[in-house]
Amino acid sequence: MRDVAPLPGRPQLDRGHPDCNAAGPAAVRPAAPAEAPVPPLPPLDRFAGVDRATVERLRRGRRPVEASLDLHGMTQAEAHRALSAFIAGSRAAGRRCVLVITGHGRLSGGVLKAAVPRWLDAPDLRRAVLAIAPARPQHGGAGALYVLLRRPRDSAP
Repeated sequence: MRDVAPLPGRPQLDRGHPDCNAAGPAAVRPAAPAEAPVPPLPPLDRFAGVDRATVERLRRGRRPVEASLDLHGMTQAEAHRALSAFIAGSRAAGRRCVLVITGHGRLSGGVLKAAVPRWLDAPDLRRAVLAIAPARPQHGGAGALYVLLRRPRDSAP
């Protein structure tokens, strides 16, 4: 039995199972369900079209935070709506640097912590966002993001 190899495409036996020598479905390990591929996360430090001095001020927390949004305790749907409204309202008010607090998450690593960068990189919010960076410890550290907003365009003809 030592030189016997399993046929290709056949399920493997669970060697630790007490019935591994018995014939029948009890000894066969079920195939793992196929999972949908997870889209890659956008880079957390996104600085397209921003000069180096501005990038460094944002990364080091040297830009004044003009408004903040705390997403703790919200569902994903509530948080997405709140983030969209907050970004639109902040940009309309002429704010440039805002803080979005996602939290660290308990055991799973933070659903909102992973989702917010993807939402900020989506086409509807990407037009308003110039750069994003992880916050400094005094502003929430890894559980928060600095968001640098684009200046609103003048509506003059």
